[in-house]
Amino acid sequence: MQQTSPLKRAAHTLAPLAWIGPAVVLIGVVVVWPVVAMIQSSFLKISRFGVVQGSNGTDNYAKLFEEPDFGGVMARSVIWVVAVVAITVLLSLGLAQLFNQRFPGRRLARWAMIAPWAASVLMTAIIFKWMLDPEVGLLNMLRHDLGLLDALGTADADPLGQASTAMPWLIAVAVFVSLPFTTYALLAGLSTIPAEVYEAAKTDGASRLRTYWSITLPLLRPALTVATLINVMNVFNNFPIIWVMTHGQPGYSTATSTIFMFILKGSDIGESAAMSVVNFGMVIVLVAIFLKVSKWKNEVS
Repeated sequence: MQQTSPLKRAAHTLAPLAWIGPAVVLIGVVVVWPVVAMIQSSFLKISRFGVVQGSNGTDNYAKLFEEPDFGGVMARSVIWVVAVVAITVLLSLGLAQLFNQRFPGRRLARWAMIAPWAASVLMTAIIFKWMLDPEVGLLNMLRHDLGLLDALGTADADPLGQASTAMPWLIAVAVFVSLPFTTYALLAGLSTIPAEVYEAAKTDGASRLRTYWSITLPLLRPALTVATLINVMNVFNNFPIIWVMTHGQPGYSTATSTIFMFILKGSDIGESAAMSVVNFGMVIVLVAIFLKVSKWKNEVS
């Protein structure tokens, strides 16, 4: 039996690097290196102009945790993610089920559904901000014409200027932007479920509700897990919607940790870098909790 030379064995072993090497380099440059630089910056004293003035130890973290608004911002970030993702998933389950049926105009409805996703998130946020303008916004003009609003420009006419109404509107806009992707992800999952399974359930006399609960949802779990996980990361890191519509105001009542990090950058880059590290850790924690609760290993075993 002819033995393979060491050179050929080495070439055979290293051959996969030609395919995965570029991806590994890309991940290292785009993901790993920025994370390392971010962590290093969080321990440095940096001027407002970006000049490194030496090590600052853990003072950036101490200053961050002593911020009076830090606790509220972190709690609001969790509420923001949970509310937007939960509402998006629930609505998308219904929309995916609807678009999976045959009805007149289904293709047009599917095309219309993708519009909020195809449009720029920044542009969508600007449009909604104009609609909610206290003086010339379409919403207030309609409310005034219907007699639901006494006068334009009053405090009641500014939903983005009040803490009690601003956050619900931001959540609504975020859900509007997130619906298309989630709906199409679930729709793709529904299309993979064999029709024979439903025929067997119908033969056994299962009701529609029972069929959906016992067949559709379990078979849809892989798509649902992926869609929810991507939404968790996207919503947590979402910046344009809140910044364009409220700048985190009034006060910090609509600021999430991402907005808070950007605001801190204007006064203390080192503290902002510390907030970035906290954000990174918070994303990992949220994703880990979701994967634990969703029992994702059952989907890949």
